[in-house]
Amino acid sequence: MGARPHIIADEQVPFLEGISEKHARITRMPGHLIGPQVVRKADALLVRTRTVCSAGLLKDSRISFIGTTTIGTDHIDLEYCTKAGIVVANAPGCNAGAVMQYVFTALFAWAGNNAGDLKNKTLGIVGVGNVGKKVAALASRLGIRTILNDPPRAEAEGPEGFSDLGLLLEQSDIVTMHVPLTPLTINMVQSHFLSYMKKGACFINTSRGAVVDEQALRKAAPQLGGIILDVWQGEPHINPATIEVSSIGTPHIAGYSLEGKRNATEQVVQAMAIHFGWNDLQNYSVALPAASYVPSDLLFTHCFPIFEEDKQLRKAPEQFEQIRNAYVFRREWTQEQYSRLTLCLPQKTF
Repeated sequence: MGARPHIIADEQVPFLEGISEKHARITRMPGHLIGPQVVRKADALLVRTRTVCSAGLLKDSRISFIGTTTIGTDHIDLEYCTKAGIVVANAPGCNAGAVMQYVFTALFAWAGNNAGDLKNKTLGIVGVGNVGKKVAALASRLGIRTILNDPPRAEAEGPEGFSDLGLLLEQSDIVTMHVPLTPLTINMVQSHFLSYMKKGACFINTSRGAVVDEQALRKAAPQLGGIILDVWQGEPHINPATIEVSSIGTPHIAGYSLEGKRNATEQVVQAMAIHFGWNDLQNYSVALPAASYVPSDLLFTHCFPIFEEDKQLRKAPEQFEQIRNAYVFRREWTQEQYSRLTLCLPQKTF
């Protein structure tokens, strides 16, 4: 494309410095303020989940490209975009390592505070895509038994290695959700689902808030041994009553690692470079500083002090959005650190 495009970018999308003025004009703004008036004057959008790219937003605009630095695209009207000739690019798997790190950091914190031994637990993984695979791999490395449930994969690959959901819920001491948000998964976790879970089991959701019926979860809380939530219904206006029944609650930051953000930006900028014909940016990459050394016994606590985030959200749930936006991206475990995780044991945090 000949003319220099105008890009509206969510101010929370990092690592765009490599897009120079010769490539495009970029306007940064809060995602929730990206409305029809500004979109009408733009050629492309770089967004997160806070910007709902509906027909109402995109109609009468000259937008030809939407890049979302997220795994999911449920905040984008894909049908409208297809009809309007708008190219949509997302970042599947970009933060899978970060979410995996969150799950095990939270689990070790929960186990430490409950004098538990994770090696004696069975971990049920619902949804075995990019994140679920990494969770299963580390669980295996740590000697934790896993049960996997993923009907689309079971249908495509055969049932071997996969379990019926009911059996998973009955046998798992921990159930962790890693499903996409679809019409089939909205309110997937409801009273019936929770009634199948073992008494004293721990429930984790890092997928999407709408996957869980929070009223049913609050009702089931006395029968559960722990509730770990990073995602919530109605974000950013979350229900304090749900935080009260949670063992650990965080403001949708499970995927907020420096590596995850770098991966997401690289993926969407590369797609945008192809779309606009920027040959020099089609292999767009961002260099990160080397991670600090962390002793083996601190890898589950020092890399991600999860209870600090919990305390902050619990103290001011009405500031969900501000807390999330101010979050300092943590570092993921390096390959060398990952290889040492088997040496770590859960420790009581408070």
